Amino acid sequence: MLNLRTCAAKLRPLTASQTVKTIYQHRPAAPRTFQQLRCYSAPVAAEPFLSGTSSNYVEEMYYAWLENPKSVHKSWDIFFRNANAGAAPGAAYQSPPPLTTSLSTLSQAQSLVQAQPNVDKLVEDHLAVQSLIRAYQIRGHHVAQLDPLGILDADLDSSLPADIITSTDKLDLAVFKERLRVLTVGGFYGLDESDLDKVFHLPTTTFIGGNESALPLREIIRRLEMAYCQHIGVEFMFINDLEQCQWIRQKFETPGIMQFTSEEKRTLLARLVRSTRFEEFLHRKWSSEKRFGLEGCEVLIPALKTIIDKSSEKGVDYVIMGMPHRGRLNVLANVIRKELEQIFCQFDSKLEAADEGSGDVKYHLGMYHRRINRVTDRNITLSLVANPSHLEAADPVVQGKTKAEQFYCGDTEGKKVMSILLHGDAAFAGQGIVYETFHLSDLPSYTTHGTVHVVVNNQIGFTTDPRMARSSPYPTDVARVVNAPIFHVNADDPEAVVYVCNVAAEWRSTFHKDVVVDLVCYRRNGHNEMDEPMFTQPLMYKQIRKQKPVLQKYAELLISQGVVNQPEYEEEIAKYDKICEEAHARSKDEKILHIKHWLDSPWPGFFTLDGQPRSMTCPSTGLNEEDLTHIGQVASSVPVEDFTIHGGLSRILKTRGEMVKNRMVDWALAEYMAFGSLLKEGIHIRLSGQDVERGTFSHRHHVLHDQNVDKRTCIPMNHLWPNQAPYTVCNSSLSEYGVLGFELGFAMASPNALVLWEAQFGDFHNTAQCIIDQFICPGQAKWVRQNGIVLLLPHGMEGMGPEHSSARPERFLQMCNDDPDVFPKLDDFDVRQLYECNWIVVNCSTPANFFHVLRRQILLPFRKPLIIFTPKSLLRHPEARSSFDDMLPGTHFLRVIPDSGPAAQNPEQVKRVLFCTGKVYYDLTRERKARQMEADVAITRVEQLSPFPFDLLQREAQKYPAAELVWCQEEHKNQGYYDYVKPRLRTTINRAKPVWYAGREPAAAPATGNKKTHLTELQRLLDTAFNLDAFKDLA
Repeated sequence: MLNLRTCAAKLRPLTASQTVKTIYQHRPAAPRTFQQLRCYSAPVAAEPFLSGTSSNYVEEMYYAWLENPKSVHKSWDIFFRNANAGAAPGAAYQSPPPLTTSLSTLSQAQSLVQAQPNVDKLVEDHLAVQSLIRAYQIRGHHVAQLDPLGILDADLDSSLPADIITSTDKLDLAVFKERLRVLTVGGFYGLDESDLDKVFHLPTTTFIGGNESALPLREIIRRLEMAYCQHIGVEFMFINDLEQCQWIRQKFETPGIMQFTSEEKRTLLARLVRSTRFEEFLHRKWSSEKRFGLEGCEVLIPALKTIIDKSSEKGVDYVIMGMPHRGRLNVLANVIRKELEQIFCQFDSKLEAADEGSGDVKYHLGMYHRRINRVTDRNITLSLVANPSHLEAADPVVQGKTKAEQFYCGDTEGKKVMSILLHGDAAFAGQGIVYETFHLSDLPSYTTHGTVHVVVNNQIGFTTDPRMARSSPYPTDVARVVNAPIFHVNADDPEAVVYVCNVAAEWRSTFHKDVVVDLVCYRRNGHNEMDEPMFTQPLMYKQIRKQKPVLQKYAELLISQGVVNQPEYEEEIAKYDKICEEAHARSKDEKILHIKHWLDSPWPGFFTLDGQPRSMTCPSTGLNEEDLTHIGQVASSVPVEDFTIHGGLSRILKTRGEMVKNRMVDWALAEYMAFGSLLKEGIHIRLSGQDVERGTFSHRHHVLHDQNVDKRTCIPMNHLWPNQAPYTVCNSSLSEYGVLGFELGFAMASPNALVLWEAQFGDFHNTAQCIIDQFICPGQAKWVRQNGIVLLLPHGMEGMGPEHSSARPERFLQMCNDDPDVFPKLDDFDVRQLYECNWIVVNCSTPANFFHVLRRQILLPFRKPLIIFTPKSLLRHPEARSSFDDMLPGTHFLRVIPDSGPAAQNPEQVKRVLFCTGKVYYDLTRERKARQMEADVAITRVEQLSPFPFDLLQREAQKYPAAELVWCQEEHKNQGYYDYVKPRLRTTINRAKPVWYAGREPAAAPATGNKKTHLTELQRLLDTAFNLDAFKDLA
């Protein structure tokens, strides 16, 4: 009987005033169609075949007819058409004509059907409603009320989308009717005003019905506006995954889904109180200090805390954050929970300088803190990465650190560790690094399995109007390239903000993909508290002056709802004000700024408790012969069965095997042995960059490819030892800025890893200059943050033109912090000098020295960035080979390689000492041999340029008392090393002699593009180097 009642109910008449119940409740799972609700008027008694035994059959026939009218018998087609058109009781059914029926009788039956309203109109109306629903889903955000000031449209377009019937709530009645007319009568949708009360079935691609599967058109429009055109604008229909789109629709379309309990509202109010009163406290105490306050977007604090709370609930226990300066102190205080007195003392002008390094301004500093999340009662670790003023530069750094933390805790799906990135609207749209970072988000060796991006959309960039700052409708449009949903929200609606943040955190937990929350807000003050914004945005700031703070608006709302009363609200304010006052009193006891309290990446156990190295020595970097041989054998073999490699690669591996038998290594094999030995010692190695798996110059081949099976690869380095550390080698996207920042972040996480970034050519590092200048070079001085990242920069003048010749060594050397005019007086000279430098710069001339410097990078008791100018032609140069003897226990990196030939045997007879570095050494030795001047000219190689080997070069200069001192380089005079080396070399000899120059003349470009000119220049510098009379007239 249940089925009979169900079917009968479907056949009763329905009007717009009736509540339509779940018509599909008892329907088998099948795709819905977009037909108008059936309007049958025939009671059950009038249709005798609708008995309890046949109702199931009728129901199935009806669904089949809905899908395809031709799939049922003609009589059923006539019945359903007639009933749907409102035929009188009993008249809907027409008996099928008997086989003997005349043609005239059949014609009468067909004319009855044709007399009914055309079912095509029914289908068209439903398709129109479906199109309308889709229009709201795609473009509803353009109509959403997002700007708290009511001045600008968040999408910079004041016009309404042409395919949305905005309701009378937003338009004058006359305007509404005109829009309806344009879109309906003979227009876009083919509906008219009378259709507003018609009931339409809802497609499966919407959730606005809730428990109802059909609604009047008027109600459909109202619910769509509630979902898409209020204080939340949802951009998601560009996502090419149906499941993800359905998930978002359900989160925003379901009626009444955005509900908060009284307790949740009180928590939100308390967080707003802390956010707002913190800024007001700073303004009262230090009104003339820059602090880049959060006024106008105080809701950011509850927004971040909501994301963290929801993520903690989903299992995340480590959140790594990056953000610009605006609101940073508030985030440190109320999200990270840094002690308030540590923040307040930063405003004291009498506070002594940092205990180490030069420090940084308070709104650039980072923090690391582990605490209990009070909402979930679970431990949560929060790290805010220190950053420079260069907006968005910290984005890839945060992602790299996040990837590393996931790697070290075995979190392969991002369920335990996640990142949150905060952005400003102008920077998010304007800085290319945002795009580069997004394009790392789904790459296998770079993905962090979803980042929550929060844009503090002040609707202004310093003084620049957004209409002059971007060509896209929104500042967030860059996120569309990776199918990240974008949730725009009016920041003066705290509940909408919190709801959106909950959804964003759930999205990240569910799909492990990026998501963007765009907090459309305003900036109550200028760019900083001292800036006057009325110069350039007078109308905006007139409105801002009138704007009621969000805390006040929300408190009044909750008081009106009876959630809190006025005394409770005032008590909450007084409680936090008291906390600030007490912390301020304690801050006066702070006399010295301790930068280590602001450390964003501590390395527990690596240093002593007071942050010092555990020793000031470095053990030998040599290896025993058994390990060298074993690594060499693996490097020259394929450790996987039934694996077919390229014939050319077979020859390369065979050559390697022969070198190992002869106890020799070339550049690639030396690197292999350095890596392999560190892996045995438990040191993770990560090599990243463009084409690093094979190597730009086809020398490395760390990833072998099966020639017969697509995507089958083998990494022999991971087959060296039973319990070795993993080796990661990954070709990066064609990005330098983003990838170098990522690797820097990865290296921040642990000192027990060798992280290397290789430029395809050395000069490509200049597109990552910001990371080098703002993070790598001064990072320890600014933030007391050591980092052992290695940069491999192919360098050498080889006639390949101006672009791929120079790695710009002069730039790195110019930024070295050693004093050219002071000979250091140090114990443990070599290690102590390394400890005091800001980075290490080397240009090795032998594979063995390359091997040693890589191993030394890990065996040192501290970490410093290492810049290595790597060779190109030396990779296959027959003389650029090293013996195992240079790599055995007791051997170490040679900062200087003295001449070991006839000149060194009779130093008093030497007339000239040529100091050089890198590849040019081989050009000089060849020329010296050709001129038979081995006894007259000594050649000394400076392998470590910075910190400068004053002690060893002093010995070299003293060894040849009668010799001229000449610095020889293949680079142009205004480039390369000369300007760095000359004053330091003169300091080693107490300026007793001049230091002459042999090399190319000054030039604007790094190298000539003409091969003949290149060779002419090379010969000229060799002539100068070996012409013993070259400098007589200059002395």
